[in-house]
Formats: sequence, structure tokens, C-alpha cells
Amino acid sequence: MPTGVHANERRPSGDGASAIAATLEEDIVLGLLPPKVRLVEDELMERFAAKRHVVREALNQLESVGLVERKRNIGALVKTFSKAEVIHLYEMRELLEAESMRKIPLPLSNEALQQLRRIQVGHDAAILNQDPRNIFRTNQEFHRLLFAQCGNVFLSQSIEDFARRTHAIRFGALMSRERQLQSQKEHHELLSVLAEGDRERLIKLTIAHLVPPRDHYLKAQEMLLA
Repeated sequence: MPTGVHANERRPSGDGASAIAATLEEDIVLGLLPPKVRLVEDELMERFAAKRHVVREALNQLESVGLVERKRNIGALVKTFSKAEVIHLYEMRELLEAESMRKIPLPLSNEALQQLRRIQVGHDAAILNQDPRNIFRTNQEFHRLLFAQCGNVFLSQSIEDFARRTHAIRFGALMSRERQLQSQKEHHELLSVLAEGDRERLIKLTIAHLVPPRDHYLKAQEMLLA
């Protein structure tokens, strides 16, 4: 298992299998468990002090959301994506997230803005403290609340589902200090635009926010194949 996988680990709340799945999901997006890494049941049982059936259920949950794949005679692996799959997944994210921004009432209500700003305070602190797990969690919370403002629960849920499917693609980008600071800047720009009510700029910012992790993954793939 990669060095540092247990660093600053605080397991999310929930039942045994779901909590293990949530921790492994964070490990994947943080690059601690990169694509193609085997997820060995015995190692996970020891790490989480869990029984085999609980670990297997956690792996099943990760497989069902597209983060883990199983291969004959190998077992469970962190999913890897072809170039076409990466492009197609991000095309779907762009379509869904842009549509959400078209539906959000602008300027955003003061109540919703204050909630987003409170979350961003936590995101700023996590970046300042270089706390990758809380950077991830507050980033998720920020975007979940933002997309919920579209008023269509099925659209916001679809956005979350597709975002989760790209966790294994986003690996490494979130650990980059440069990307952390850029993401922070983009969040504050989004807050300003939501308050001003500039829909065209809001859509452009939302789409631009998706690009760096996608390109980081594709570039890493190209380097491996070179």
C-alpha cells in the first residue's frame, strides 16, 4: 500500500462497509491509491479491523459507482480509464453542470450565498493547513450545495454520480499545491459571479473548473505510453 495512506486519516461516519468505502474513495481521489493498484481483502481487513464480508461489501459499493473494477485471477483494482472514457465522462459532466448553472436563480439568494461562503471558509482553512482529506471533503460539500441550487434533484444527483465516477481520474491533481490554490481562487470567483448574477461567466467558470484534472490524467497516460 502506498506510503502515507494512513496520514491524517479520519474515517467518515456511517456503517462499517460504507465508512470503509468512503475512506477508500478519498484515498483514490487523493492519489494514495492510484489506478491499477490492487485492493487486497486481507490488507483491508487488517487496516480497518473489519471482517471479510464487510470489506467485500465496501469493495462492491466502490465497484457499483465505477471506482473499482474486478479482473479474473487478480481481484479488485482501482479503475483505470481509456482516453475515450475520460473524454466521454467529462463531456457528460460538462453538459450536466452547465445545465445546472443555466437553471440556478441569479443573483443567488443571500441565504444560499452565506452557506456557500461558510463552506469556503473551511476549504480555505484546509488549504492553508495542507489537509488533503478536508480539502476534498469541503470541496465536495461546496459543489454539492452549489448544484443543489438548480432546483432539480435528479439533475444534481446525476452531477454527483458522474463526479464520483471521475474520482480515479482526478487523482494527483488535488495533491498539487498549484491546483489547490487555483481551485480555491476559482471557488471565490464563482461566489462573486453568483452574487453578481452574470450567468454566461458562471457557466464558463464552471466548465473551466473541470478541465485541469481531466488534462492532468490524460497527460499522465501519455507519459506512461511514451
